[in-house]
Order: sequence, then structure tokens, then C-alpha cells
Amino acid sequence: MENNENKGENSNIEGQITVSRRGVGYVPNEAFEEDIEIQNDYINTALNRDTVEIALLPKVEGERLRGEVTKIIKRAKTQFVGTIEKKDGLSFLAPDDQRMYMDIILSPEEKIEDGMKVLVKMTNWTDPKKNPEGKILEVLGKKGEHNVEMKAIVLGHGFDTGFPEDVEKTAKEIENKKTEILKEEESKRKDFRNVTTMTIDPPDAKDFDDAISLKELDNGNLEIGIHIADVSHYVTPGSPIDKEAQERATSIYLVDRTIPMLPEVISNDVSSLNANEDKLAYSAVFEITKEGEVKSHWFGETMINSDRRFTYEDAQKTIDAGQGEYYGELKTLDDLAKILRKKRFENGSVAFEHDEVRFTLDENGKPTGVERKKMFDTNHLVEEYMLLANREVAEYVFKLNKKDLFFIYRTHDVPNPDKIEALEMFVKAIGFDFNPKDTGVTTHDLNNLFKQIKGAPTEELIKISAIRSMTKAVYSNKNIGHFGLAFKYYTHFTSPIRRYPDLMVHRILKSQLQGKEIPAEELKKYNALTLVSNDQEAEATQAERDSIRYKQVEYMKDHIGETFDGKISGVAEFGLFVEDENTKSEGLVHVSKIGNDFYTLDKKTYSIKGERSGKSYTLGDKVKIKLMGADLDNKTLDFVIV
Repeated sequence: MENNENKGENSNIEGQITVSRRGVGYVPNEAFEEDIEIQNDYINTALNRDTVEIALLPKVEGERLRGEVTKIIKRAKTQFVGTIEKKDGLSFLAPDDQRMYMDIILSPEEKIEDGMKVLVKMTNWTDPKKNPEGKILEVLGKKGEHNVEMKAIVLGHGFDTGFPEDVEKTAKEIENKKTEILKEEESKRKDFRNVTTMTIDPPDAKDFDDAISLKELDNGNLEIGIHIADVSHYVTPGSPIDKEAQERATSIYLVDRTIPMLPEVISNDVSSLNANEDKLAYSAVFEITKEGEVKSHWFGETMINSDRRFTYEDAQKTIDAGQGEYYGELKTLDDLAKILRKKRFENGSVAFEHDEVRFTLDENGKPTGVERKKMFDTNHLVEEYMLLANREVAEYVFKLNKKDLFFIYRTHDVPNPDKIEALEMFVKAIGFDFNPKDTGVTTHDLNNLFKQIKGAPTEELIKISAIRSMTKAVYSNKNIGHFGLAFKYYTHFTSPIRRYPDLMVHRILKSQLQGKEIPAEELKKYNALTLVSNDQEAEATQAERDSIRYKQVEYMKDHIGETFDGKISGVAEFGLFVEDENTKSEGLVHVSKIGNDFYTLDKKTYSIKGERSGKSYTLGDKVKIKLMGADLDNKTLDFVIV
């Protein structure tokens, strides 16, 4: 590595590096407005999200501040999934992770055929002029096979598809004792088994985190119970299941499967709120007027027995028909949820909803159809009661008369002003009014914008751009509120089967209600686990997107040469990004394929224009597109405009 003398006062800077597909790195530092750029020649084996030490290079007038990696402090990732390629008698791993900019060379002892998908551990890489070395941990199977590709996505994001033996053993022991546990708990808990209770979930749900109960009170008010699976009673701190759950931090939802945080015997059976079974719950119970005013709350351990398992569609059909089993309860819950939702938006909650797709897969996992997911009023019904429970629990703990009481909040910071300025320019360039004040954008500003764009060709694009201008919601022990929901207090309490932070929230709330102290060491660990949960949530979200993208490209591969209705979803110097309106699949129309003309980019109007023809293409324009190519390796599509 280069001599680092005379490179400025801040010659040793530590930070997390972000690496692009081209092998160029960026390191943020509070002392500088822009991230420090690390060119490929100076990256010195650093990989995406590694913690590194860098030295600043001499400043060149008019150019971006640059640096050189001098030390890898901590590797973010040492295991990579990819495809075996053979060359000159050597075997290489071509990584699926496109930010891993070098192939990994394998030992000649590794006898493996070309085109196999494998998981490899990087064992040695200190010389940036040489390829990293690695060894095979697991052979996944033939590249392109459905199960192989789905497993590759999961492993590639650092999750495992199975559970260690000691975890499965502990889960089985809990299952064997579940009847005994229920009997022990029966007299200790508030009994809701005689109150009308139901779950409302997607049709393919196997684990049931939450149930809702309803009772009409003599004073005309409603008692609404939000009953959450009492996972914390079964999964105790320090147990094998708990340690595994901490590492995973979340379940993962791919196009065809769930990779659960907890063993299935716990998530789908023991703690799941399955219909017509006695279950342990941890509940938030509210007395609410029919105008949506919360008069009182109660939090505590309960026993429930859900009367009915509804899907969103089943529940909606019952409401729409005006008759059917539990129609009265569903209608009452729906009417109140609509009032709560209206109030929430009046108070500034942002309506960020956008379209999602669902695939029909054949027995081999091949996509045979794709459709947009339908959203029903019953989806919103469940959402409102979960938001209510999360908000009220967070407010209750925050207002407890205890100084610096540790808690885990779900926070959402105010947007970065620079990003809002860019959004303002973008929105105005395509003809809409958006004028946030100098004091900062408000949620009311965003909702006013969304009202304007409703039904416009660019509605979805503007919403996605608005989402990208937001900071990410994260878990934190500091309460700064939730900007997007316009809540002063918010946590995640309602999904402990699939999110570790909810499990921690249950433990902390229980300790407070029982007057017990959580040991300082345990709280210290919880604080660290909020950071792990943030990282794992991001990885799980990306894994889900990767699986969707893979299936979109796989589906479109059978439709090369066909014409689709599309719209322009992005504009760049090198061409147009277009989206098929049916499958939501996005691809590129390269600038060289647009026509016999020279096109230039106008950043102000988000358009490109032909010099000779004067023909222009603008963001949001509807176009007819023809699919010319589908690359499953890179998950990319190539279109032309017809």
C-alpha cells in the first residue's frame, strides 16, 4: 500500500465502506459533506459494508475528495454464493453478489463441475492484485433450478435455510410440554376465551401473530383486544432458540416460501394463534368509543381461543355481502377501523402504498402467471388495530415515571433536506405543485402531493421517488417519533413470531408490569441487537426483492419478441428504463436502440430528446415496448420501443 504521509490531518478515518459494482468505494465522514471516494486502485481488497480505515489522498482542486483503504478492520461478509466456472484448469466462483467485484479462486482439490451453484467461504485475500481464495461450504445444485436459486438468494444474504440440531431439539421439547404449559398458565392469566376473537391474514399464512377480539360494553363503547402470540413465554433469553433468533432477527418472505426466524413447530404451532385452540397471548386491550376515542387501555398476559381464521378476501366478502358468520363483528371492526384511519391521515400519516405483484408458480417453481396483489378494506382493518397497539404500548412505556427507562422504539427520522429539494425539483419538472417550507417538509405536504397525482401516469413513480427521499425506519432505544406515521411514540409489538425486536419489547413491557428489573447486561445486549435487527431487516428486504426480480425475469424470458404496454420509469444518458404495466418488470431501452437519431438528456425535465427529429421521451410517458432479451444471471431485461 502507498505511503500515507502528508495526506492531511484526518489521515486515519474509520468508517463503513459502500462498494459499487465497478469496485469503487465510498466512505461517509461527518467532517465532509460528500462521501470520500475510493478508486479501484486504492480499495485494497475492501468489500461492501466492510469496516475500514482510510487515509485521505492529496486534494485536487475541483475534484471530489478521495482516499485509500489502509486497513480492513472488520469484514461484513466472508461467505458468497455463486456459480462455478472453469478456466485453464482452475475453478473459480463467479459471485451472485455483484458488489463482489472479484472472482474467488478455489483449491485444485475441490472437484466440482462447471455450472454448479455453491456457497463458498473466502479464506484468504490480502493482495489486491490477486484473486481471493476460498473453499466450498455447500453445493446447492445446478444453476437455474428453482429451489437452488431461492436457496442461493437466502444464503447470499447471510441467512440459513435450516436450524441447528440443538435448536430443533429445544423446540421439540417445548412442543411436548405445550399442554402442560397451558394448564399451568390457565389460572394466572386474564381469560378471553369466551370473547369473540378472530384472525385475518393472507391466504397462504401459516403462522398467526395476531388476533382481534370484540365485545360491546353496556355503556355503548367497544372493548377491542389486540392479542399477540406470547412467544416470550416459550423462547427464553439465552436458550438455543433465542440465540438463533437473535442472529436471524427476522423471518424472510420469498416469492414461494418463508424462511422463519423461529423453528416451524414454534412459529406455526406452539405459539401461533391457530383457530379453535387455547393459546397464550400477550394483549393490548382498549375501551374505545364508536367515534374512535381511546378511553382506557390494559396490557397483560392472556389466554385466548380464536373462533375463526379469516383470509382478507373471506372477511371482505362477508362485509360486502352484509351477512355471514361474524358479519356483525366484522362490520363493527371495519367501521371503527375506517374512523381510526381517517383520523390518522388527518393527523398527518402519509399514504405510501404502491402496487406489489404475486406469482403463480407450477410444481417446479416456474412462474406461469403474475398479477397485482389486491388490497382490501380488511387489510386496512388489521393494519389500523396493529398500529393502535404499537403506538399505545410505546406511549405507555415512554410516559412511565422512570428516568432513562430502556425501550426499543420503531423510529422514522425527518427526511434529508437535500433529498426533499431534489424531489421538489423532480415533481415540479413533471408538472405538479410541491412547495415544502424552508423549515422542512411535513407529512401534510406529502399527502397534498399524493392527492394531486392520484390517477396520473406518473403517480407510482412519484410515490416511489418520495419513499426514496425518506430516511429508513429503524429500531432505536432513543424515541424521536415516527415521521411517516406522524406518531410521537411508536414501537413494534405485534409480530414476535417473525421479528426479534417485538420479542424484546414483550420482555421489557412484561418486566415493567411485573415490577421486575431486566439485568443491565441483558439490556446492553438488547441495545446491540437493535443494530443487528436493522441490518438483518435490510438484508431480508433485499432477499425478498431479489426473489421477485428473479421470477419477473424468468417469467419474461418466455415472452421474448412479444410487445407490452409500458411506461417510462427512469431516464438516463445511456437510455430509458421502462416498466411493463402488467408484471411491473423493469428493463432498459438502450439509447442506441431508440431510433436513428442522437438523443441528449435534459435533467431538468427528466426527458431525452432527439437532435434531428425533435422526438422526446419523458418520465411517465406510456410506450409500446418489445422484449428483446432477458438475462437471469444479472436479473436484467432489454426492451426496444415500437
